[in-house]
Amino acid sequence: MGIVAALVRCSFLVNAVYAESGREYGVTAQQGQLLCVLMARPYGMGELGATLRLAKSSLTGLVDRTERNGLVRREADPRDTRAVRVTLTTQGAKLAREFYDETCRRIEELPAGLDPAERDVLAGLLGRVVLDNEVPVVFAAPEEVAPADRTR
Repeated sequence: MGIVAALVRCSFLVNAVYAESGREYGVTAQQGQLLCVLMARPYGMGELGATLRLAKSSLTGLVDRTERNGLVRREADPRDTRAVRVTLTTQGAKLAREFYDETCRRIEELPAGLDPAERDVLAGLLGRVVLDNEVPVVFAAPEEVAPADRTR
């Protein structure tokens, strides 16, 4: 299999994991991504749009739906009174942690047929692709999540 087919099929595989986890936790795959991004800190709408690579109208709809479900809230940006930040509610933080942990577990199983050395090579190569393309941190690696955040 060539690199293009392999990468595209891997993206479908990971998207399927997001969708499966989302169904289990009552959120869409996009809402799950939003929750995972917000685990680190509140984001302004512009910053969220750039991170999730969503148009303003798509992001507004996503935040609206997630807010109606009680998982996020908009709050005034202390640095700019005209702007708002999106932050997790208590319920949203709990769900985000559970969704994140379950999604990590499922993704960790995907390369189960590889031995530890092959997994390390794969992680290194994919990491380089991600860094070379300046992909925003839409899903922190478990080791990137601070211990204090892991106990929320």
